[in-house]
Amino acid sequence: MSEQLPDRRPEQWRTLDPRTIAVHCTWMGAPLGSLALTALATGGRFDTRAWITLAVIGAVFAAITASGVVTWRRTRYRVTADAVELRTGLFTRSVRAIPLHRVRNVDITANAVQRVLGLAVLRAGTGGGGSGGEISLEALARPEAVRLRAELLARSGAGRADDPVLATADLRRLRYAPLTFWVVGGVFAAAGAVWRILDGIGVEPWRIGIVRRAFEDFGHSFLWVTIPLALLAITALGAVGAVALYAEQWWDYRLEWTDAATLRVRRGLFTTRSVSIERARLRGVTLREPLLLRAGGGASVRAVAGGLGTKEENRSRSVVLPPASYGEALRVCDGVLGEPLGAPELAPHPRAALRRRIVRAFAWCVLPPAVALAVLGALLTPVLLYCAAGWVLLAAPVACGLARDAYRGLGHGLRGRFLFVRSGTFGRETTALDRSAVLAWTFTDSPFSRRAGVVTATAAVAAGEGGYRIRDMSAGTAAAFAEAATPGMLAEFLEPSRSAANSSHT
Repeated sequence: MSEQLPDRRPEQWRTLDPRTIAVHCTWMGAPLGSLALTALATGGRFDTRAWITLAVIGAVFAAITASGVVTWRRTRYRVTADAVELRTGLFTRSVRAIPLHRVRNVDITANAVQRVLGLAVLRAGTGGGGSGGEISLEALARPEAVRLRAELLARSGAGRADDPVLATADLRRLRYAPLTFWVVGGVFAAAGAVWRILDGIGVEPWRIGIVRRAFEDFGHSFLWVTIPLALLAITALGAVGAVALYAEQWWDYRLEWTDAATLRVRRGLFTTRSVSIERARLRGVTLREPLLLRAGGGASVRAVAGGLGTKEENRSRSVVLPPASYGEALRVCDGVLGEPLGAPELAPHPRAALRRRIVRAFAWCVLPPAVALAVLGALLTPVLLYCAAGWVLLAAPVACGLARDAYRGLGHGLRGRFLFVRSGTFGRETTALDRSAVLAWTFTDSPFSRRAGVVTATAAVAAGEGGYRIRDMSAGTAAAFAEAATPGMLAEFLEPSRSAANSSHT
């Protein structure tokens, strides 16, 4: 019998799922919903403008459907032995290819409509931050997207991790959801969005009975009663909204090492997201402790990794643990980095850093409102002068307390192969950076910082935020610390050259 030769035929081009056409038409929900509201408001009696709107919607629907059919028929992709390729276009054909060895992240997302249809969007990119370094397949059948992601992330010799699952969904984490700014800010953002929608469809929100009565009751009641009740209602609504948003974003959460080379985060209820981070692009972790979350004993974790897109995309994709207990956050940091970090001892900063924070707190938060109230009081009514004095008495201790907390949060240090940086009060962050990932150091100061004897050192890293600042460290020890963190990088600036030494002796 003759030996059968292997099949050397080129990889065939594949098409997107035909259900993609239905996804293209989902945007029609908003205008149709607005038309339905109009029908309810008018009792089903359409005027000429409504019929014209309906005709326009029908014409646009036909155009979008035709465009979706053309896009689906003219979009092809394939995975060869060396690259993943995407071919698109009708009159102008475009072929985009990314070498497989340059693929740094493969994300799978699906909104509510796509999940109902069993579809998913796969994005594979090099992490360069531009559209030229990313291929988006919108949309594939969910099993095909999962299979293709495994194919793209396959690495020769990648073994299984010893403890692959680092964290999973836990309902007990919901108690940390209200400990964010969006407890208050989210209520006003949602109210503003509803106000704009009502105004856009021709409804005057201030004429709605419940809104008008609320403003009238608020104005005719005692402010010392209505203001606390209003704040309590806003806080309660914000807490409910924060819990709902937390549940939607982190439903079915799972953090695991799919193999020894790939860390994957999966999460989402209505819109699912699966982010893969290559171990070779992992440069460290950031432990985030916003003020309210820190007061509640919680923290969240972000991965410092390259290849996650632009800065905004990086901030979204790099979250590996939502707000959780501080102990769990430390455990996840250890699991992501592959070694226990514990609580490293960080070097304190000089007292000049405390004075600078107190001065800033007074200059930016205490004095401007006090001066404005005093000027208005001198021009209009003496009552505002008492308000200015009361503001200073109330705000000064708070500003001093926050400044001292910000000073206590400063710290830097070295431990093993990691460089530690900590700063902040409202959004305190402790970052552990792989010292080998530091590409350069930048030292910045100002006339005021030079007078105080402090300097800000920035470690440049091709990952995460791009640079991590050690704020207000002693100017006399900054260069020596940077040299200890990255030996040899600043040696020429710390040691005089031999030629200069020889010339000084002649």
